[in-house]
Amino acid sequence: MNNHSATRAARLLALADRVERTIRRTGELVAWLALAMVLVTFTVVVLRYVFDLGWIALQESVTYLHGLMFMLAIAYTFGANGHVRVDILYQRWSRRTRAWIDLGGTLLLLLPVCGFILWLGWDYVAESWRVREASREAGGLPGVYLLKTLILVMPALLLAQGLSYALRNALYLAGVDSALPASEGESARV
Repeated sequence: MNNHSATRAARLLALADRVERTIRRTGELVAWLALAMVLVTFTVVVLRYVFDLGWIALQESVTYLHGLMFMLAIAYTFGANGHVRVDILYQRWSRRTRAWIDLGGTLLLLLPVCGFILWLGWDYVAESWRVREASREAGGLPGVYLLKTLILVMPALLLAQGLSYALRNALYLAGVDSALPASEGESARV
């Protein structure tokens, strides 16, 4: 690899690092939503069964927190190599073969699915914003359109993480060994 190619590879890796750092921080922040969800659920139960009080907005907030947590953590989970994978064959393959499989899977499956979700969800979310969709329940939360925005945010984050992952695998296949971690125990993406 010549000096110009090495400089370009270093810049691309720096870009991948920035994307992954942003997604990692998002995931670390979102992890706190699990605690918030537990506390709100506990509060709903205590209010209902101890004080015989129901509060629709508080109950709906559990759904909002749940949606936020999962939709915003998907890219983080992918980046931390925490997604489901059939490892029976994968672990036996060489690192180079795995890089080809990961690159192909990302380019042929992950990125098109993210694009499809963005394309399909755009009008749905736009209509929700247009009417400022709110809860159908009396006393419910007003910002359903904000929750539905996650339908676009999730694939956008996953698309960014997927592009970063594809870039790392492509650079590795091009001879940049530092594009992927040295040991198998490390995450290749975060």
